Amino acid sequence: MYQAARKLLFTDCRCADDASKVYEDLFRKLDTNADGKVDVTELKAGLAALGIKTGKGAAQKIISSGDKDNNEELDFDEFSKYLKEHERKLRLTFKSLDKNNDGCVDFLEIKQSLADLGLDISKEEAQKILKSIDADGTMTLDWNEWREHFLFNPATNLQEIIRYWKHSTVLDIGDSLSIPDEFTEEEKTTGMWWKQLSAGAMAGAVSRTGTAPLDRMKVFMQVHSSKTNKISLVSGFKQMLKEGGLMSLWRGNGINVLKIAPETAIKFMAYEQFKKLLSSEPGKVQTHERFMAGSLAGATAQTAIYPMEVMKTRLTLRKTGQYSGMFDCAKQILKKEGVKAFYKGYVPNLLGIIPYAGIDLAVYESLKNLWLSRYSKDSANPGILVLLGCGTLSSTCGQLTSYPLALIRTRMQAQASLEGSEQLPMNLMVKKILKKEGFFGLYRGILPNFMKVIPAVSISYVVYENMKDSLGIQK
Repeated sequence: MYQAARKLLFTDCRCADDASKVYEDLFRKLDTNADGKVDVTELKAGLAALGIKTGKGAAQKIISSGDKDNNEELDFDEFSKYLKEHERKLRLTFKSLDKNNDGCVDFLEIKQSLADLGLDISKEEAQKILKSIDADGTMTLDWNEWREHFLFNPATNLQEIIRYWKHSTVLDIGDSLSIPDEFTEEEKTTGMWWKQLSAGAMAGAVSRTGTAPLDRMKVFMQVHSSKTNKISLVSGFKQMLKEGGLMSLWRGNGINVLKIAPETAIKFMAYEQFKKLLSSEPGKVQTHERFMAGSLAGATAQTAIYPMEVMKTRLTLRKTGQYSGMFDCAKQILKKEGVKAFYKGYVPNLLGIIPYAGIDLAVYESLKNLWLSRYSKDSANPGILVLLGCGTLSSTCGQLTSYPLALIRTRMQAQASLEGSEQLPMNLMVKKILKKEGFFGLYRGILPNFMKVIPAVSISYVVYENMKDSLGIQK
């Protein structure tokens, strides 16, 4: 009887009416006390009796996802709506995996699909994933096998690996040079991508505001600190508080937050276009192509919003009464220095994208593969501390590599506003710093920069998680 029920559920529901009848029949079997509702206990016991394997916590996830009236139970309407919606998403995922449209998915297609999302795994790992889903031992998956495995498992195996290990740029540490987020076909089709970008933008805004004093200190030290004019954290903050009071610690933060939205939008759109242009095969993106597309998208976004970067540096370093606001700052720069001033430091900024994005991606991939190969026996979920740790470490390594270029960029952006300062091009500025201050002169301000990493990551994560709840993004 159980095999007949499984066969009916997973192979014979071809039209909407048939599906409703199947769901109705299944609901009756699960509703053991016949009260017209199914709770977690009934769902867990009923699925086990039908021989349907579910992952840890899957029953609770199903109830939580389908429960619209928050009574910890599903009536038939909620139950059937959940299954229909979940099956629709599964169909989208299966189609995106089936690269050659032959109705079956093999381990090479799984490997390629994960590579498209920036997850490089070995053939052995792809075969291991396939084997865990493959019911008939053919080492290929048809739609029914895929549906049977995932219909009552909201997120396991392949989906978990994609969801947990997708290298997200949500952790905002103040720099915007990383490769943009990848989105699955399901996320693009359901419109989940813009919600995730919006949640990320809000997280970045709150994170940058929370760490703005340390960011201002970094810029202050990059421009003013030298061997002859040593500035410590304490003396620097004293100087800023004395000159402009407590609120002066947030100078330049307004435009730093304002540039998040246009930069994120331009980078995302440019990234999707560059991936299409650079991919050797339609729909397939290799790692090096993804890196090139991400770097070009970053360069495109930086080119578009770079005047805001220059204004951010000028506003951060301004003295009390120097500018009345953003528009006054732009007007004064234009009047005194011309349009070219809005692109000072553009070359070192552009050059900084390659080492930052490259090191960030390489370190994250190495840490991810190390964890998956050693610890992913029971679950692909590494836990929040491991994910935050990997993201933070990879971004910090990227920053460390590109920091000298960031310092040169900031000095070039600021030099026209400093009294008696020489207007030096990039190569002469590097020579001058190395001659007067040595190699470590290129790392002025690195301490406050590193000090803001952990609070920035923590704030952006907490805000992002809350925004996900508010926008209805599934966890």
